[in-house]
Amino acid sequence: MPVRRSVREERPAGSQAPRRSGEESEERRTEPRQKRRPRGLSVADVGEAGLDNIADLVAGEPEGITMVKPIERGWVVNVEVLEDHRIPSSGDILALYEAELDPEGNLLSYRRIQRYRRGSGTNAEGGSR
Repeated sequence: MPVRRSVREERPAGSQAPRRSGEESEERRTEPRQKRRPRGLSVADVGEAGLDNIADLVAGEPEGITMVKPIERGWVVNVEVLEDHRIPSSGDILALYEAELDPEGNLLSYRRIQRYRRGSGTNAEGGSR
């Protein structure tokens, strides 16, 4: 009686059913690959939510996002805002605002944490930056 050898086909990790050589399921050929996104908001989404909330609440023009940081109960986003435009622009007064967001990107609180002259190492209120 001849000895039977089993031949094991190499399959990619995670594949469920064995495939025959040269055969691909109809499902795989017709469906486009979907881009996988991590659960929840991305850092960019959270930063934009923080910037939008600060822009709605303060009178100045937002200059940009300076920090996005996850915390235990959501996110902290810092946004730099132009509060007082002066000529020359090196005299502009900027402020740094901190927004605290929940995990879904909803604003929980915000505060101004610093004011300073553009390009200076000290803030406009007399402290160091």
